[in-house]
Amino acid sequence: MKKGKKFWLNVFIFILTLFLVACNDGSFDSTASDASATDGEPAEGGDLIVGGLSGPTVFNSLYSTSSTDSTIQDFMFNGLVEMDENVEPQPDLAENWEQSEDGLAWTFNLRDDVTWHDGESFTADDVVFTYSLPIDEDYIGPRGSSFEKFEEVVKIDDYTVEIHLSDPAPDMLADAMGYHVLPEHILGDLPVEEVGTHEFNTKEPIGTGPYKFDEWKQGQYVRVVANEDYFEGRPYIDSITYKIVPDKNSLLAQFTAGDLDHLSLTTEDIPSGEGLVEDGAAIMESIESASYSFMLYNLEHPALKEKEVRHALAHGLDRNTVIDTVLDGNGNVLDIPAVPFMPAYNEDPPVFEYDPEKAKEILDEAGWEVGADGVREKNGERLSFSIISNQGNSVREKIMLIAKQQWEEELGAEVSTEIIESSAFSDQVHRHEFDIAMRGWSISLDPGISSAFATEQIENGTNYGFYSNPEVDRLREESDLEPDPEKRYELIEEAQAIIAEDQPYLFLYNSDAYTLYNPKLQGHIMHPKAEFYRVHEWWFAQD
Repeated sequence: MKKGKKFWLNVFIFILTLFLVACNDGSFDSTASDASATDGEPAEGGDLIVGGLSGPTVFNSLYSTSSTDSTIQDFMFNGLVEMDENVEPQPDLAENWEQSEDGLAWTFNLRDDVTWHDGESFTADDVVFTYSLPIDEDYIGPRGSSFEKFEEVVKIDDYTVEIHLSDPAPDMLADAMGYHVLPEHILGDLPVEEVGTHEFNTKEPIGTGPYKFDEWKQGQYVRVVANEDYFEGRPYIDSITYKIVPDKNSLLAQFTAGDLDHLSLTTEDIPSGEGLVEDGAAIMESIESASYSFMLYNLEHPALKEKEVRHALAHGLDRNTVIDTVLDGNGNVLDIPAVPFMPAYNEDPPVFEYDPEKAKEILDEAGWEVGADGVREKNGERLSFSIISNQGNSVREKIMLIAKQQWEEELGAEVSTEIIESSAFSDQVHRHEFDIAMRGWSISLDPGISSAFATEQIENGTNYGFYSNPEVDRLREESDLEPDPEKRYELIEEAQAIIAEDQPYLFLYNSDAYTLYNPKLQGHIMHPKAEFYRVHEWWFAQD
């Protein structure tokens, strides 16, 4: 069931290119089962045990793309700026900042009371080192596109840095300045090409954040402990254990048994969560999330490289039925790489409604003829491909099976499916070793066109499906330079329409994010992207 467009956050305003703010009522609507009232004064103590389906891969935001990585990194590291729950930029390691009139220079004044977890002082040297990495020719990582306008990062004094840009960057604060600052005194002497593989990233991460790394037991848990010297004050909760539970049903069972304090709910489990709320055993909150789900095509596949085939597959999948049956109606059919609350959201893109007859006509006209065994062929090539998904995600598994059934029975495709352990799945996608992969993006709060659609990101970036369209590249570049918000949004929406027509992804849906947590947990704040926003201010109510 396609819901109407939600305007929980109606308009973003860029004041020239100074910063990104949220307007209307200044907040995202969220719902809470008991309004998340706090009980008593904050108290220190306790271990927050959170559950997740997959483990981390690396503790370095310049070298990771996994949401699990980001969650755990946020416990231990800080950027210069953070976006708050109202999508407004707030100081983090930077106390304040200013921009030149031409938009080509930003000056950041840094906090002078921050220490690294090993006791060393945080200074401008760390900022210069960190933000110079992704613009170095020897950088090997997926985050270069966020820094593509950086020309130089300059130390003015120990607590002041200046960033020089080649062109104005409207998304500067919402994007690049959120990447975590790294310790120059630990990594600064390494060749740039070796930074991403150093043991710092997996065994000995040292940050400035509210929690310090304690232990990572592969396949079981990651534990971090309170940073007694955190610059905003010691966290109330003594430690956080991120428990890895690869099976979704086991996650909910462990929460029900009291073995977990916090987890993200899938839509299938919302009724169970509501039952726990009724019993007084949980609080459940929701918010429209800055994320969407899709099927990623490998455009080097002999059949999937044809746009006509991708159009047919889009017409051949009943996404409304997917939302009604798999998500219990909690979702919006999506046709573009954006979510409805964003200011740049094309409301009239090419749309591929469920129409299996039209899908068959498209395949017929493209020369894909039904063979003797019912599978279509063209020039000796069968319409055959596999779909892969990560272990433990039952929603993706069900969607994958629906697609297999509809495409085989209605269109004459030959489809195989495979469930892969989460880390191996990510590695396989990053190596482009797939036909179709079940995927999801947690997207930037800036509405710009993602680097995942940029040609330059194919080799060492996030463009895993080999998508390339020079017009999208041009519009992406122009929109990133355009200082006028309305003109920028027009360029972005034009690119969205082209991407919808090209169908490098089969866009599926976006939905609300639901969180279930222990009723004793206080100070919890829902955020459109950060699941553990300001976790150092959370605490457990005392009995």
